[in-house]
Amino acid sequence: MFTNRLTFNRKYCYLTILLFFIEVGIAVFFNDQFIRPFVGDVLVVMLIYCFVKTFWKIHPNIAALAVLVFACAIEGLQYLNLVDRLGLGQYRLLAIILGTTFDWKDILAYVIGTAIVVISENIAM
Repeated sequence: MFTNRLTFNRKYCYLTILLFFIEVGIAVFFNDQFIRPFVGDVLVVMLIYCFVKTFWKIHPNIAALAVLVFACAIEGLQYLNLVDRLGLGQYRLLAIILGTTFDWKDILAYVIGTAIVVISENIAM
């Protein structure tokens, strides 16, 4: 049952790569109070969504909701200060990926990114 959901979708793969490079560009070239922390978080849920859709044939709304729950769970782990509790603070890349600071604005950014995905997918259908 699950194996017939595995696929490779070229469109989502290209979108994943594009969003990844945009995220890297934001990380390298922006050090501000809006684009890097907020727009980057809006785009990261879109990036993860496109990655999921690259390999799994899943209804867009379910995939978007799953990505939102995942992003909020990571934010919840930041609230619990997981990186420091596990002694992983010295691993810079891991600390960047998992994040170290909880912020309600991040959750708002994830919701906006998810809404953009859902609206875009429903318009495309």
